[in-house]
Amino acid sequence: MSAKDRRPLSVLVVGGGIGGLAAAIALAGRGDEVEVAELQPDWSVAGWGLLLTGPALRALDAVRLTDACAAEGYALPCEVMNCDSSAELKTTLKVPSVLEEGRPVQVGLRRPVLLRILRDKAEVRGVRLRIGLTVDTLVQDLQGVTAHLSDGAERRFDLVIGADGIRSAVRGLLERSGKPEYTGQMVWRALVPRLDWVTTAHTFTGSKHGSGVIPISDTTAYVFLTENTTEPVMYPQSELAGRVRELMADLSGRAAELRDTVTDPQNVVRRRVETCLVDGDWHAHRVVLIGDAAHAPSPQMTSGAALAIEDGVALAEKLDRNATVDEALRAFSDRRVERGRQLANISVKIAELSVAGRLLDSVQLQRDGHAAMARRP
Repeated sequence: MSAKDRRPLSVLVVGGGIGGLAAAIALAGRGDEVEVAELQPDWSVAGWGLLLTGPALRALDAVRLTDACAAEGYALPCEVMNCDSSAELKTTLKVPSVLEEGRPVQVGLRRPVLLRILRDKAEVRGVRLRIGLTVDTLVQDLQGVTAHLSDGAERRFDLVIGADGIRSAVRGLLERSGKPEYTGQMVWRALVPRLDWVTTAHTFTGSKHGSGVIPISDTTAYVFLTENTTEPVMYPQSELAGRVRELMADLSGRAAELRDTVTDPQNVVRRRVETCLVDGDWHAHRVVLIGDAAHAPSPQMTSGAALAIEDGVALAEKLDRNATVDEALRAFSDRRVERGRQLANISVKIAELSVAGRLLDSVQLQRDGHAAMARRP
């Protein structure tokens, strides 16, 4: 259906994270009337940094945000340096470049910066952003969805998008299968000064845990560590920096130099590594799931942000190319489900090898995953 032949859709996006904001921007760019409901009482963000791989940059390019992200982050070359515990290089993983020559291959960026860039773009396109709000119930009919919101309001929408994360309330309202599964790992991230040699992503395989570093600006980087533990123990914030250094105690050489930059416990976060995959369609009538609400991979493939941004852009494209919302959601589900399943499954296999102390054995799986993501979604 051409733009001149259709009326704007009224759209509620539940969740103001990466996927939800990407969808809101793409839909507002079509002329739709979009509202984002974010449960958190403010826009503060847990976590320090992330790596935008080529597929994420390609999707961001569709909403004209790649260059803005590159300008505020750190442009990395295509090589990921996989090292042993003494920082000796063992293998090099070459990440595919999916944009044209001269454009970024991958970008390290602070997570709060990415979300601020997305929010600013959404506001420019007229998206209404609301915090401290979610949905309590959804009632569908042939014409649309009645959403009962947590502030007591009752509203009508043509389309509702569940982008509310791995513990999605919308997924529960749709009665879709899929619940978070703990992988046996905790992931630590610490914001540190960027050392001169940290110009691309490095990983280090310790005797018990895998770790690494990604530059996210000219002056900063983030250290990540994946802790293998079947029974996670909670620690006071004041202890987190020391705990990271303890977990990296068997590292030497440059890896030890990096370890010693983790000093401020306020710059450390620790989270459970969980995965989730909806088995079956991601939509029902006029409600659709995207991002971690539908497919949450473990972080070893650095694909979560890319998949979420792709979802938002792909949904807008399908609405452009199909005559009805129902047809568009079917086409979206047909296009995206297999890609999400493939990457989620690869990430789980990598996590299993990591738990078994065989992180370097996962390099071919990582190559397979990046090759799959490089193909146009």
